[in-house]
Amino acid sequence: MIQTIDLKKGMVFERGGKLLRVLQINHHKPGKGNTLMQMDIQDVRTGSIVHTTMRPSEKVEQVNVDKRQAQYLYDQGDASVFMDMENYDQYEVSASQLGDDKKYLVENMKVTVNFVDGEIVGIELPTTVELEVADTQPMIKGATIDGGGKPATMTTGLVVNVPAFIKNGDKLIINTTDGSYKSRA
Repeated sequence: MIQTIDLKKGMVFERGGKLLRVLQINHHKPGKGNTLMQMDIQDVRTGSIVHTTMRPSEKVEQVNVDKRQAQYLYDQGDASVFMDMENYDQYEVSASQLGDDKKYLVENMKVTVNFVDGEIVGIELPTTVELEVADTQPMIKGATIDGGGKPATMTTGLVVNVPAFIKNGDKLIINTTDGSYKSRA
């Protein structure tokens, strides 16, 4: 058993007979009363996402997760195919299990595939990835003074706010935890 205050993004726990994965977690302290844990959790089997609130002292059953190193190969229909780096087995992970992580996947990328009792429950991405800019607005002369930035669409479909000097074709380092621009590659 683990208290909800100890839960972190990506952890898998069991509650009410369902396997749930933490997508986002936030400690909320209202002006009056006790701290609450606001979470976005995903049912691993159905892919449905629920926003819920729990008390920090509430206990949930943490599930043992088997982690295996794998390489992203390609997309096949609604699923992405990964290859185990040790025994070369191939795994198909559905788009609902990947969620927003799909927009960070680049061919031959190494990831960690998580299993619970032989069932795939999701993947873990590296902290940063290198993506290429597919489309962004051209730089406007004299616009470098305001640091607001501009939106850029990566080749994977991810939209990131980038500095004004970034142009189409640039390779960028993107943080996978919050989807923010870090630097040029």
